[in-house]
Amino acid sequence: MTPLKRARLLPLLLLGCTLGACMVGPSYQRPAAPITPTYKEAEGWAPANPSDAADRRDWWTVFDDATLDDLEQRVEVSNQNLKAAEAAYRQAEALVSQQRAALFPTIGLTGSADRSGGGGSAIGSGGSQGRTGNSFRVGASGSWEPDVWGRIRRTIENAKAGAQASAADLANARLSAQTSLALDYIQLRQLDAQKRLLDATVDAYARSLTVTQNKYNAGVVARSDVLSAQTQLINAQASNTDLVQQRARLEHAIAILTGRAPAEVTIAPADWTLKVPGIPAGVPSTLLERRPDIAAAERRAAAANAEIGVATAAYFPSLTLTGQGGYASSELGQLFSASSSFWSIGASVAETVFDAGARKAQVRQARAAYDQAVATYRQAVLTGLGQVEDNLAAQRVLATEQTQRDAALAAATQNERIVANQYNAGQVDYTAVVVAQTAALGAQQTALQNQANQLAAAVDLISALGGGWTTAQGAK
Repeated sequence: MTPLKRARLLPLLLLGCTLGACMVGPSYQRPAAPITPTYKEAEGWAPANPSDAADRRDWWTVFDDATLDDLEQRVEVSNQNLKAAEAAYRQAEALVSQQRAALFPTIGLTGSADRSGGGGSAIGSGGSQGRTGNSFRVGASGSWEPDVWGRIRRTIENAKAGAQASAADLANARLSAQTSLALDYIQLRQLDAQKRLLDATVDAYARSLTVTQNKYNAGVVARSDVLSAQTQLINAQASNTDLVQQRARLEHAIAILTGRAPAEVTIAPADWTLKVPGIPAGVPSTLLERRPDIAAAERRAAAANAEIGVATAAYFPSLTLTGQGGYASSELGQLFSASSSFWSIGASVAETVFDAGARKAQVRQARAAYDQAVATYRQAVLTGLGQVEDNLAAQRVLATEQTQRDAALAAATQNERIVANQYNAGQVDYTAVVVAQTAALGAQQTALQNQANQLAAAVDLISALGGGWTTAQGAK
């Protein structure tokens, strides 16, 4: 084929690629995730892949607490971290529109009116007369770079994946704030229960001190018994006082999560009513698709894949079409006449001949960034699977432990009563009383802590599944 024929064929090839949506670079395929058919800690769970559009419900309602429900609703409306994430998502959406605009021509309008002249001056024996003239001009110009090799479309693809990742980041920020609030609230109610326990303990220790003081006054026991009773009472009072500071910190943290100043939020003490929700054995692992952090990682892998196409497109020539037209005249009345019109159209092709390997390095960099994004995505899946496994195990083990803790509490409480009666009868010294009371208080606190741990594990499991989990959903 002669050079002339090749030159004539080039525009046809460019037009064909444009009409045929020619795009260089690899087409995206979701990377394989390192998942297993079932969870080790719960049989019957199926594999999962990330899904951005999964519905998320008010998962905290499974705890059936009106105060928690109200606080969680405030997170959605007022949390400042969520507002920042939402603004970042709007920026990402705007970037998609900005990149998409590059697919279309750019058109501009111009207009001008000038009046110019100069004064006359004598030259030799003659002279020149200065002239004044007008110039009017209106026109339009346009330029367009056809997306022959798909560079712009790959850029749009990158921006869209980035926007989807930003949406997942927003969902992840929301879930994180909701989870933090639920955990703080559980701990706050645990402190309320612990406060009631210590209030009762202080009263009991005060009665023990009175009994011991009376025995000492009667010369039945030694002064050391009184001092032991006093020490035990004061330590219990100090522990009770410390709970006030711990509760205040949690109340302040909850206020900030709901987007309010700590001075504006007061949560009244309440009874321990939170119950651990039951977990059906057959909850499918497809709920792992609800994890927004996994969805964000997968979308960033898609964005990185598009960058490979953008870098590859730099190997090919760029085509730019330009055109302009309008009217120009020295007389305003003749401006829009046919004789005053002008136009031009043109095309230019640019190709880099030598760049010392810069484009090749950019493609390598893009491919390495994609490999990094894929590894990050797979690690996110592994992390998610591990968190689900951890919390499934925690739910099972803590439930068994609670039975054991309750049995230990019953035994310690009974022993405390027996030793107290023995002391009053003069059969044992006060050291035995202190040991029995300390053991009973420790058993009560440990049982309460285990209940809180079960609730926290339930919250963490729901969060590990991406939120939106309920018993009804799990049964499907």
